[in-house]
Amino acid sequence: MKGKKIVIVGPAYPYRGGLSTFNERFARELSKDNEVSICTFKLQYPGFLFPGQTQYSTEAGPEDLKITRSLNSVNPLNWIIQGFKFKKQKPDLIIFRYWMPFFAPCFGTFARIIKGNKHTKIITIADNIIPHEKRFFDSAFNAYFLPVLDGAVTMSRKVLQDLDDLHFTKPHLFNPHPLYDNFGEGISKESACKKLNLNPEEKYMLFFGFIRNYKGLDLLLKAMSDKRVKESGAKLIVAGEFYEDSKIYLDLIQNSGIADQVILRTDFIPNSEVATYFSAADLIVQPYRSATQSGVSQVAYHFSKPMIVTDVGGLAEFVPHNEVGFVCKPEPEDIAKYIHSFFTEHKPEEFQPGLQRMKKEFSWERLTQAIDKILE
Repeated sequence: MKGKKIVIVGPAYPYRGGLSTFNERFARELSKDNEVSICTFKLQYPGFLFPGQTQYSTEAGPEDLKITRSLNSVNPLNWIIQGFKFKKQKPDLIIFRYWMPFFAPCFGTFARIIKGNKHTKIITIADNIIPHEKRFFDSAFNAYFLPVLDGAVTMSRKVLQDLDDLHFTKPHLFNPHPLYDNFGEGISKESACKKLNLNPEEKYMLFFGFIRNYKGLDLLLKAMSDKRVKESGAKLIVAGEFYEDSKIYLDLIQNSGIADQVILRTDFIPNSEVATYFSAADLIVQPYRSATQSGVSQVAYHFSKPMIVTDVGGLAEFVPHNEVGFVCKPEPEDIAKYIHSFFTEHKPEEFQPGLQRMKKEFSWERLTQAIDKILE
């Protein structure tokens, strides 16, 4: 793909989080051979629909990217106005980042108007088609957005199957989530622990990212009270913001007698601190109840960290059992079994050959090639 005028539609600065990080990194990749801009939101979520503390980044914005705040996700007049604006601009390709059906009315209307120019191709990179937390409108909203597309790339085979189940007939294929390689290089465990005021002699697991029920932090906390985990001496760092009532988790920590095993850093973790948390950890744990793919896995790969993931959705696709870590059942007893195994029967360096091999599968260039194939 060269010499194209491309627009990525989705979260970007000043919005924070993994979706923004992905879109900005992908824009840089595409910009090597194309003219690329990002169309993000004037309003992404109404305040009452957003469970976190803030939607906005406190860090400086990227200076090397063209980002315009154009879309209001809940204002149909805005969709129409912006649709005609972009229709006139005639980009060669628009890539929608689609992660929940809530955005389908906005994206679908915007795209339909643009396609009236008979020039612009419309595709999506789909994180989810069927969301983790289902709503009554999901099916109808998907049915509105999907027909306008000229193709789709999914980042897990589970989502690819969801498209097949919905009888999506346009070209679509699976390409794995690329590495998050934009957080800088790792540092020594000693340096990371010093920054976090932790003892570098301890063994640490990391649960990273915002906290919602489907991510299964409660399962991991229950595993922490298992005598096998206590015997291993491992401690858990929880690094991420609560997106639901924290009382459930805090009560579980106190009532299970694991307060001395759990380190809570439950503010949003800015990009500048990601390397520190991953460098301090010996093991990354994703105890999810449901998942398609996880950006956390790609951060773990970037920092060459072994993982324990649950066998749900598409997680296990990217974490070969016994090669880069372990795949377990989404049950506290099984999670505890593999935590104990990792810290008492294995050495982290045992997993490095597998981690280095898998990292080669997750290039941004490969995602660009997947889009080329969709457009053939």
